Amino acid sequence: MPQVRRTKIVATLGPATDEPAVLRAILEAGVDVVRLNMSHGSQEDHARRYRLVRELEAEIGRPVGILVDLQGPKIRIGRFAAGPIRLDPGQPFRLDLDPAPGDTSRVQLPHPEVFAAAVPGSELLLDDGRIRLRIERVQEGVLETVVEVGGALADHKGVNVPGVVLPIPALSEKDMRDLAFALDLGVDWIALSFVQRPDDVAQLRKLVMGRAGVLAKIEKPAAVEHLGEIVDLADAVMIARGDLGVELPPEKVPGLQKRIIRCARDAGKPVVVATQMLESMRDAPIPTRAEASDVANAVYDGADAVMLSAETASGHYPLEAVRMMRRIIYEVERDELYRAYLDAYRARAEPQPADAITMAAREVARVMKAACIVCYTTSGATALRAARERPEHPVLGLVTRLPTARRLTLVWGVHSVVTEDARDVDDMVEKARYWARTTGVAEPGSAIVVTAGVPFGTPGATNLLRLAWVT
Repeated sequence: MPQVRRTKIVATLGPATDEPAVLRAILEAGVDVVRLNMSHGSQEDHARRYRLVRELEAEIGRPVGILVDLQGPKIRIGRFAAGPIRLDPGQPFRLDLDPAPGDTSRVQLPHPEVFAAAVPGSELLLDDGRIRLRIERVQEGVLETVVEVGGALADHKGVNVPGVVLPIPALSEKDMRDLAFALDLGVDWIALSFVQRPDDVAQLRKLVMGRAGVLAKIEKPAAVEHLGEIVDLADAVMIARGDLGVELPPEKVPGLQKRIIRCARDAGKPVVVATQMLESMRDAPIPTRAEASDVANAVYDGADAVMLSAETASGHYPLEAVRMMRRIIYEVERDELYRAYLDAYRARAEPQPADAITMAAREVARVMKAACIVCYTTSGATALRAARERPEHPVLGLVTRLPTARRLTLVWGVHSVVTEDARDVDDMVEKARYWARTTGVAEPGSAIVVTAGVPFGTPGATNLLRLAWVT
């Protein structure tokens, strides 16, 4: 087991990490989950990366989670006849369905659903919000707009329609192909982009059928309006602040981030903070102080994981970015204020045995100054409830299935080993002692708190707490 660290690190793979030595180095530096971004690269590229991660996982001796991030439907303009154009404030500009190359007066927008949902007075954001258009008139297949914020505009730039729920399925044809590919590979998590409504998550769950965890990306204002329902339906959520910050005023994103983290913690679902965390490290070996504070604030808030995107996928310093992320996490988690921030909010317990046992385990471990809490878990539910309590002590998950151990790599404070289930209570205690000592999380003479479910091997049946000492 690596040095005990509660907050997990997700790193996006890409050309910068394709060398086996580099990938191995970032895993050894602390990456818990790797992300395969289906918006870039071919399926063959991602299959090769998947195989290499699994080979290295066996060599380094700990589970590594693999998350596939589906692209989602992308709304883009067409192309221009003479290359990039420039739009000036106050200038009229038309978007239409005509496939002819555009010019300074118009361009194709090959998405009829946008025309159906658009209303006069609403805005269109182009090129990640760099260009802002106000819709003046809506006609059949035509949007007459006025440029509010101008600039250079090139072929196939993206379009955002803030404040409008578009009649677009969250899964495109490409996503369906990529989903089948990812499930055949055996990935641990599927991230769904462009979530607007709870039904989007429900649709993916039906397709996945339990073969992977379903992670909902919160990147649309419409998703925020249905946050509680989406969190309930998903197995985890990601705060995709890049797109969220395009469609919402930037000043609203920090408070929204805290709200989403709290909602996920209350539900006992892992929450990942993503996008532009150490963005400057794409080209520099150290981050800005503001970026370091951004990562630290996510850790103080109790996020399960923080994510690196272009920093590790295409940046010049992927290893340095991972090491910096790890150093920031360690520094925060050693801070005496960290525990005060975590304890300032406690998730409300449900009247069920698992919550009662995990709450009790947290307090027993604190009073007895235990080295760790050991959770026997088959489905991962017991470890999730233990992590929901944000205990002061590491959570050692004794897992009977490797896929469960890999999925738990995204969860705050949980470090898993794969072992056989206990035969009886005595065997339960003996295995807990052995693994606590073997992983280095506890020394002989240390107290450990053990939770399990009787009968053993029954998923979700946590009903037993035992205090033991490592021999």
